[in-house]
Amino acid sequence: MKGIVIRNTGSWYVVHTETDKDINCKVKGNFRLKGIRTTNPVAVGDRVEISVNPDGNAFITAIEPRENYIIRRASNLSKESHIIAANVDRAFLVVTLFHPVTSTTFIDRFLATAEAYRVPVTIVINKVDLLDSEEDKEYCDAVSYLYSSIGYDVMEVSATQGIGIEELRGKLSGKVSLFSGNSGVGKSTLINALLPGLKLKTAEISDNHDTGMHTTTFSEMFPLPEGGWLIDTPGVKGFGTIDFEKNEIAHFFPEIFEKSHECRYNNCTHTHEPGCAVLAALDENLIAQSRYNSYLSILEDTNPDKYRKPF
Repeated sequence: MKGIVIRNTGSWYVVHTETDKDINCKVKGNFRLKGIRTTNPVAVGDRVEISVNPDGNAFITAIEPRENYIIRRASNLSKESHIIAANVDRAFLVVTLFHPVTSTTFIDRFLATAEAYRVPVTIVINKVDLLDSEEDKEYCDAVSYLYSSIGYDVMEVSATQGIGIEELRGKLSGKVSLFSGNSGVGKSTLINALLPGLKLKTAEISDNHDTGMHTTTFSEMFPLPEGGWLIDTPGVKGFGTIDFEKNEIAHFFPEIFEKSHECRYNNCTHTHEPGCAVLAALDENLIAQSRYNSYLSILEDTNPDKYRKPF
């Protein structure tokens, strides 16, 4: 029997089968050991084969090849990585510029990973109703311009005020869409606005630290009335990259990659080399300093001494 994984609680999975049934499944023990070095060998969005034993217990026995996926370094550094979701048509990265602040480093790391694994991204700037001053609005415009000028789709929305919700809904129709972002950016509120009957749990921002508190505890897919699926994922604090080759990182920053063709050396790291077109573009403000800093931070991720190795 074949189906798609629509929920992952960490200990068991729910598979939506071709016969329109939802079946609770475990993963076969030997399946976990087939060289899959992630905290979750099966991810939401995976297309799988399952078998049901005579006693009624169901097991996932195989995963079909993934078209793409979003992956990050596991927060538990003794593990390799964590797959957020698989077989995604588009990822919607929900960010906030205030209350709480989503760092550009987090945005850029997510975007670079999406580029590496061929997942298109829309940046959704939420809580625009909280932009009180002209300075706040100018900063929002600057962030929107930065990413749209690189070629990314950027939206400004307010889940609580309904701003941009219908436009966002139109982008989801008939697609498998992943929603991701830091805790506290209003992801659950946004999904509730898109799917009013869902009533996902939401929480207030912590006054002490101006950060969000986790309300979603595991990844789950929800069917959309107009066709397609929406994947809700737990909020993440940081976004550690994984499996990037040092000489490939520039490929995942479109504006840096474009300039890199003009560098004097083919193996230029864009950090110190003479004749580096990227450094020249940085000096001329043709590449944003924040983006370049994010590029350097991912370069640092490739340092073999940075993370503790698995036992």
